[in-house]
Parts: sequence; structure tokens; C-alpha cells
Amino acid sequence: MTTDTKIRHVTKPGANLFVELGFSPDEAKRLYAASQKQINDTRLLKEQLMTELSSWIEQHHLKQAEAAEILMVSRPRVSDVVNKKTTKFTIDTLVEMMSRIGKPVTLAVG
Repeated sequence: MTTDTKIRHVTKPGANLFVELGFSPDEAKRLYAASQKQINDTRLLKEQLMTELSSWIEQHHLKQAEAAEILMVSRPRVSDVVNKKTTKFTIDTLVEMMSRIGKPVTLAVG
């Protein structure tokens, strides 16, 4: 038995995937806008957490290797935080890092 791995279609970057999935133009536009808002909101939250972590590292005059030990991650991961590479982290991971430095995160809704 062989697995079919042939690529039959590639969606262009920035294209509205919902149109390609067969949603009506109006529904596709609505879904696309909602998904972009959610992606942006998540990115902003990650950036906020990364800024807090970076500030803590700077305030304590830590080298990335020292911060990595405290955060229980690798030095390159600390570099990714400092450089705000949001796509490399989940919110959960960043919240866990905040907890490790004694800064628990509180969620406020609304």
C-alpha cells in the first residue's frame, strides 16, 4: 500500500482560505476578518508577555544563559523571547515562564 502525497493545490499567501473552502463570498469575508482578529489578538498578548520577560531579564542584568536556567528553557529560546518571535511560543509556555520568575499571570475578561 502506498500513500498518496501528491500536492494538488496550494493556497497563495494572504488568500482567503474560506473562499477556497467553498463558503459564500460574504461568509468567507466575515470568517477571514474574524480569524485575522483572533490571530492579531493572540500575537499582541504574546508580545506583552515577552516584553515582561525581557524586562525582567534586563532588570536583573542576566545573560541569556542565566535566564535560560531560571526559565528552564534553552538559551536560544530566551533569545526568541527577547526578539519577540511570537510564532515560536504558545501563550501557555509564556505564562509558565512568567510563573517561574514569580510573576503569575491573571486573566481579565471584558
